[in-house]
Amino acid sequence: MTTFAELGLSPKLLKALEATSLTTPTPIQAQAIPHLMKGADLMGLAQTGTGKTAAFGLPLAHRLLDIGHPPKPKHVRALILAPTRELVSQISENLMAFTKGTAVKITMVVGGASILKQAERLKRGSDVLVATPGRLIDLLDRGDVTLEDCGYLVLDEADHMLDMGFIHALRKIARFIPQKRQTMLFSATMPADIGEIAETYLRNPVKVQVAPPGKPADKIVQGVHYIPNGDKAKLLEEYLKKHPGEQALVFGRTKHGSEKLYKLLVAWGFKAGSIHGNKSQNQRDRTLTEFRDGSLEVLVATDVAARGIDIPGVRHVYNYDMPNVPENYVHRIGRTARAGAEGNATSFVSPSEMGELQAVEKLLKKTIAVVGGAAWSADAVAAAPSKPGQGKGRGGNRPSSPPRPQGAKPAGKPGQSRDHWQGKPAAKPAGAKPAAKPARPAGGAQAPQRKAR
Repeated sequence: MTTFAELGLSPKLLKALEATSLTTPTPIQAQAIPHLMKGADLMGLAQTGTGKTAAFGLPLAHRLLDIGHPPKPKHVRALILAPTRELVSQISENLMAFTKGTAVKITMVVGGASILKQAERLKRGSDVLVATPGRLIDLLDRGDVTLEDCGYLVLDEADHMLDMGFIHALRKIARFIPQKRQTMLFSATMPADIGEIAETYLRNPVKVQVAPPGKPADKIVQGVHYIPNGDKAKLLEEYLKKHPGEQALVFGRTKHGSEKLYKLLVAWGFKAGSIHGNKSQNQRDRTLTEFRDGSLEVLVATDVAARGIDIPGVRHVYNYDMPNVPENYVHRIGRTARAGAEGNATSFVSPSEMGELQAVEKLLKKTIAVVGGAAWSADAVAAAPSKPGQGKGRGGNRPSSPPRPQGAKPAGKPGQSRDHWQGKPAAKPAGAKPAAKPARPAGGAQAPQRKAR
């Protein structure tokens, strides 16, 4: 099949698609939509940037159009769960574009925004509710929404929801949804827990896979630059100056380190912004809007931006800090080379990050090309100073700290929210002694560990 019309979609949806950039179905769309139109449960595996939102959004909208009457107050007909506020917002925007000119009503709820306003919108009911798990549970507990009429459940970026500790939230939410429903699970990687989730929530699902799990887009040119921690900031400056006018996304490990790096880049004259868990929802939305429209050339972010952020102008991704979960590398670099475009992804690797690099290369089943420096020797790795958090599973290494620009104030205290719980320990009060570090196993960073069920 080569057109959306051949997939059997409603003429109303086809008319709305004419106003979007979607012209022909991507492989995941062409394979998933026919099964979903028939009402089958489905597990879809595809790289980031391949159009998974349309793969589930279009058939879902098609089926909702057949109902013909509005939802009851506080009731929703379809639920889409996603792990981050940014991804929820993007999914909602796409669905609104797909259903423009129809009666399908889309509502989004996320943490960091007014729960009272969200409850007020839900009073009128909704055809599709797009939500982060934490905020949805808040609304369910308050009685502001009911899922008793929900006939469709979509778990988007399911692997990332597991990484962020949402498994217990998923179990709680599932109890509110009727057993008789159509369930769709989409993911870019296939950790073992995804199979368990599929067995629990899907009934005889069709499996659609358009690329090996964990494989990045072919048009991303990947490279490794070996560099000591203290020299990373200046190296980033050199790289950014090589491509003026082209947008770059820079990934750090922590909120505090990413904020410091952003302020340093601004002090050096770059049009930069930052998004992470310490930013309010309005700040994050405003920064992403400025990055999307080209007002900002550099965006510094934690892994909160590694999934679902579709900004076609991003040509360069820099891993300022290597991710301690290797699958996150795939999602980070997937922010470039969107929809068939070309892009570059460069990772800065210090001696203490060799274990993370080896884990990424094992996942990719290939060695990443060296574009600068020389691989650290075993002696250099052994002599590298231990970073706070090293050997703590998903907490992993903490990032190298760039120098603070003159006059800049330190970032505010870390905050917590249900929608961004990543299992990290709370900051210790001043003067508290750090806990003893567990010994680091030979051969690199400790493998990520999931919490016991």
